[in-house]
Amino acid sequence: MPPIDTGRIEAAVAEILAAIGEDAQRPGLLTTPQRVAEAYAEFFAGVGVDPVPLLRDELATQDAPEQRGEIVLLRDIALRSICEHHLLPFTGVAHVAYLPAERLVGLGSIARTVETLASRPQLQERLGEDIVAAIDAALAPLGALVVIDARHGCVGARGPRQAESTTVTVAASGALADPVRRAEVMALIGGGVA
Repeated sequence: MPPIDTGRIEAAVAEILAAIGEDAQRPGLLTTPQRVAEAYAEFFAGVGVDPVPLLRDELATQDAPEQRGEIVLLRDIALRSICEHHLLPFTGVAHVAYLPAERLVGLGSIARTVETLASRPQLQERLGEDIVAAIDAALAPLGALVVIDARHGCVGARGPRQAESTTVTVAASGALADPVRRAEVMALIGGGVA
């Protein structure tokens, strides 16, 4: 993946400013194209990055299946992404669970995977599916579940202007696609301990 072309982003932002009737050379806007280009380089750092190796780097094989645990759940992973429809941010949390088979992974690897997949033009619905697919590919778990709760700039700042509403999406595979197992994990996400 070639690096993000910040020069082209700067030129495009200057053009947008001109198109809305602003003077890109006025003092308050003089460095705006550069700032937007730097922000976009961060926002879209996950474009073209394969998340599966992030989950394999810390891979540990369990020799004793009875010691692998029943459910691994990492709650409240902060995320920030950019909606591909309006290029406005959505922010919130992801809750990621999996049922280990033979492999476990460091919890930081799960958070890095969420961050990488969120750092590209994205839809919340697809983001959850992408996280599940990466976990399935890297760990071959008995099941995976991702719940994302996010506030969307395109809903809060334009159109319906519902600034306080959030969107919740669920993606699941394997045993965690079963309604009973899913409910068990949802209770844990909600703060309950079974």
